[in-house]
Amino acid sequence: MEGKPGRPMAPGEVGASLAKRLQDALPSGSHIAVCWLDGGAREVVASEGAPAPLAALAGGVLDDPSSLAAVEADPGRMALHWQGPGDSAVAVVAETQAALDPAAQHAWRVLGTGMLEDAAGLHRLRLRVRALEKSERLQQALYGIADLAGSDLELEEMLERIHQVVAGLMYAENFYIALYDDVEDSYRFLYFADRIDPFIADPDYVIRGADNPNSLTLALLRRGEPAQGPAALVREQLGVPADAANGPDSHDWLGVPMRRDERVCGAVVVQSYDRADSYGPEERALLAFVAQHILTALDRHQAREELERRVEERTQALQQSNRDLQAEIVERQRGERLQRALFRIAELSITSETLERFYAQVHDVVGELLYARNFYIAVRSQDGEHLEFPYSIDERDARRDSRRLGAGMTEYVLSTGAPILADRRRIQELEDAGLVRSHGTLSHCWLGVPLYREEAVVGVIAVQSYSPAISFTRRDQELLTFVAHHIGIGLMRKQSQDRLVAAHAKLEHRVEERTGELARANAELLEQIGERLRAEQRLTHQARHDALTGLPNRQQLLDRLTEAITVARSARLAAGGKPAPGFAVLFLDLDRFKLVNDSVGHSAGDELLVEAGRRIVGAMREGDTVARLGGDEFAILVEGIDGLEMAEELAQRVLIALGRPCWVAGREVFPSASLGIAMWHPRYRSGAELLRDADAAMYRAKAAGRDRCAVFDEDMREEAMRILDLEADLRRAINSDSFVPFYQPIVRLSDGEVIGHEALLRWRHPTRGLLSPGEFIGLGEDSGLIEEVDWLMYAQVISRLSTVGTGYISVNVSPRHFRSPDFADRLLRLVHTAGADPSRLRIEITEVALLDDAPRAVHTLSVLREHGVMAQLDDFGTGYSALSYLHRFPIECLKIDQSFVAGLIGPNRHESIAVVRAIQALAGTLGIHTVGEGVETPEQLEALLELGCGYGQGYLLGRPAEAMASRADAVSA
Repeated sequence: MEGKPGRPMAPGEVGASLAKRLQDALPSGSHIAVCWLDGGAREVVASEGAPAPLAALAGGVLDDPSSLAAVEADPGRMALHWQGPGDSAVAVVAETQAALDPAAQHAWRVLGTGMLEDAAGLHRLRLRVRALEKSERLQQALYGIADLAGSDLELEEMLERIHQVVAGLMYAENFYIALYDDVEDSYRFLYFADRIDPFIADPDYVIRGADNPNSLTLALLRRGEPAQGPAALVREQLGVPADAANGPDSHDWLGVPMRRDERVCGAVVVQSYDRADSYGPEERALLAFVAQHILTALDRHQAREELERRVEERTQALQQSNRDLQAEIVERQRGERLQRALFRIAELSITSETLERFYAQVHDVVGELLYARNFYIAVRSQDGEHLEFPYSIDERDARRDSRRLGAGMTEYVLSTGAPILADRRRIQELEDAGLVRSHGTLSHCWLGVPLYREEAVVGVIAVQSYSPAISFTRRDQELLTFVAHHIGIGLMRKQSQDRLVAAHAKLEHRVEERTGELARANAELLEQIGERLRAEQRLTHQARHDALTGLPNRQQLLDRLTEAITVARSARLAAGGKPAPGFAVLFLDLDRFKLVNDSVGHSAGDELLVEAGRRIVGAMREGDTVARLGGDEFAILVEGIDGLEMAEELAQRVLIALGRPCWVAGREVFPSASLGIAMWHPRYRSGAELLRDADAAMYRAKAAGRDRCAVFDEDMREEAMRILDLEADLRRAINSDSFVPFYQPIVRLSDGEVIGHEALLRWRHPTRGLLSPGEFIGLGEDSGLIEEVDWLMYAQVISRLSTVGTGYISVNVSPRHFRSPDFADRLLRLVHTAGADPSRLRIEITEVALLDDAPRAVHTLSVLREHGVMAQLDDFGTGYSALSYLHRFPIECLKIDQSFVAGLIGPNRHESIAVVRAIQALAGTLGIHTVGEGVETPEQLEALLELGCGYGQGYLLGRPAEAMASRADAVSA
């Protein structure tokens, strides 16, 4: 900064000027000394030839203004002191050869004081100008850096310009910029200018901290605080040893970090190799301020380069997209032309008048897609030995005649089934290989594609060029192949159309011939249709009527019942729920009809059914429906009745009409019937439900003595529902195995010892409690479920045999089970599976089961006896009870029926005693023992003992229980 024009005067310069002006105001030979203090800087100026003590006196006054009087004690001396703002002050000491008079001294002091104040003011103004100039230069520098950041200069040139700007603010001949990566602990020199250090910086070269640990720049970056002073001193402060590899030391070194978001990202360094005091606090603050603007400039330049790069990439991408779009547009235009061509080909196959015209129009279409001045279509002849050219246009060969199949290019396409694109050289290669032989004028370029019909090659479409300037491409080959496929379809359609036209002409002729034949056949067909309608009517009548009586059958009756239910519901709704005329169903079954069939034959039975139907119809009203349901069952739908009384009256009329005698097969018969009535009720949903309830009422009438009627009422309904619910419960009980055996002991009467038990079936019902067989056995037999129940109980009994007690257990076997051919095998499998002793199992059967099928019974009992299972005859004495059949069966025991045991005591005991004695004699003859059933009193027990019965069973001896007894309490007592 020194020596530059327009700079403010230093305090020493101001003091020298002030000293000269004050000296000029004194007599000649006088001397002046001025001591100046400003901003900590102290300057002393003395006039030429002034003694040295004079300057010391001025310094003393400046330091201690109270010494002013001591200085002026010398008559030849005068002193001034002025205290300015802050720490600025000025002291002046003048020495004259002779003392001045007081007036002159006063005038000089006033002049000196004014001059001191003026000099101080001038100095402050000059300092202010100096600060403004520095601020302006700094602002211009920052503007310059900002302009450089926004310019289009390359990075290296921009950094050189920034270097020049910094050099305008301070000494910066040696200047460099480093960027720092604190994550990787690496740095690189973005810019480096040094007049002594020969280092050449590469902005892209990264220096890792581990590779250069003695770098003063790296230490500055790591520390992140400014550093200033001689290089050796800075190294000592930062703890960096000297390293010649990092360049020479400078006399003064100043480095400031650059920060981005509180993170050190680089540094700016200036250094001087000539002076040690080149940089002070002012330069350090200035460089730190400028460094952040340099970082901003670098960031803006980098952002601009990144933006330019992205713009360039985007421009290239848009250019590529534009090229792709142009290509897509061209391809789409080609596709549209191709699509139009295909549509035209499809249209031509329908609209072309002749096949030759179709070929010519196809040639025009192909010519719009590619060069087709020389174009022909070749097809294989029907005999498959010739090549025909139905269409050909050519510049050189105006005519193409049919020829035998040979080795031409067209035949080569026919044989290979693949398109061929060949120039003159390729054609020559095929000829040299003996694969083809040219016909006609040689072409420069030849393209042929096959024509298909139902996946078979039937022809060829070919185009060719005779000029080297025109050649075909692979794209032309693909295009012609695609078009040829649709031409083949169009050609096939056109040929089919032509054949259709020809066939249509023939068909018209045949239609004329057939029209006459059809007219004749139509008359015959109408006659047949009439006959068929009559046959259908007969079949419909047969399907809805009984063949024997001609009455409506069950299906027709159900249909009529459905209609009646619908009408009744509608009438009830119309009446607002009030009672309305209803209807009823009468279900009728002839009494003892089987006797007629068995005595006089089925023909007589049919006569009786026809007569019964006639009488029923005669007894009913007009509009009532009488139907035969099958066998001897009839049903009547009576509609429009007011109540039950009217239905019962009609039923009585039917019974009276049926009860009149009639002659059947020469015999007089007095028929009768049982009749059930079911009145309509809103609860009925179908006619089948009405028939079911009328049927139930009919059985009630039959059970009451026949030749009468009964009405289905709520009691019957509840009974039916009870039976239905019980059957459902029975099925669920089978699934859940709710049946349990209760064991009643069989006792030796002499000592009361229990020798066995009889297993009796019980049902543990979820709501009705424990049920005995009498409450459900009939339902089980009717529904066929009792067999499953018995087998469930057999399994439980046999399982008990394998685990509990001694003695045998007997189970009751119904005739239905015993008749089953696999009964013995199935029972023995249960015993084997459970691991039970078969000798502890007994079966109890009745005389009916034995005599139903004696040979099978003998076989079953023999198989069981062979495996140890014995048989007992239950309820003995109530059936045949004869030795004539009993000795044939392997029976182990006879059980005397409880009716005889009960009769041993009372007025008629003699008959019972005789029967029991006879049974005992029969058992003794057969060598088997007996068991008296139903022993309930001690008197009965005593009577059995007297008659020789060894075993007994009854409530006196033990009641049935789930647990088996070991001794009979009554006998032991």
